[in-house]
Amino acid sequence: MATKQRLTEAIKEDHQEMYEYYDYYKKAAGDLDSQARWSRQLTWEIARHAVGEEIVVYPLMEKHLGAEGLKLTDHDREEHQHVKEMLSKLESLTPGTDEYDKIIERMMVSLRHHNDDEEIKDLPLLEPQLGEDGSKHAASQFSLTKKFVPTRAHPSAPNQPPFETLAGFLVAPIDKLKDVFSKFPTEEMKEATES
Repeated sequence: MATKQRLTEAIKEDHQEMYEYYDYYKKAAGDLDSQARWSRQLTWEIARHAVGEEIVVYPLMEKHLGAEGLKLTDHDREEHQHVKEMLSKLESLTPGTDEYDKIIERMMVSLRHHNDDEEIKDLPLLEPQLGEDGSKHAASQFSLTKKFVPTRAHPSAPNQPPFETLAGFLVAPIDKLKDVFSKFPTEEMKEATES
């Protein structure tokens, strides 16, 4: 799977999608079905993104940035864990309720801080070490990995390869089966929310 995107562009694109889905969730206030669908889409994107970073990006940071890379990835994994715990809590709640809205808002504040750190600190350090071809290859691996990882939060699962990879391959089919029976936003919903 070849890509023309560099790693930073792929990561930033995912971050923007998360923010869009959350905005759609908020704009759908009062429409519980739409909020549930946008919430599912947001969860799906965050879960895949986090595991993709943990499997592809963080090992590259550890390899190429030495002690600083280990420090950064330890911090990033800790923040991912916090987000996964909130996502897991949201799974037991009903979208559109006060409790749900408070948790999802807290999660998005935390996620925005985390994403900003990656974009401002982590990736600018990593990109020069990878070079253009290495960055494009990493972006391709990141995108490919997201196709095979869990689509829901699993805060008790390992968050470092190779154990995370193995755990992900074991739970991903169960998550994908649940997704078949879940409702996601339609294009019409997106267009209606934008207008």
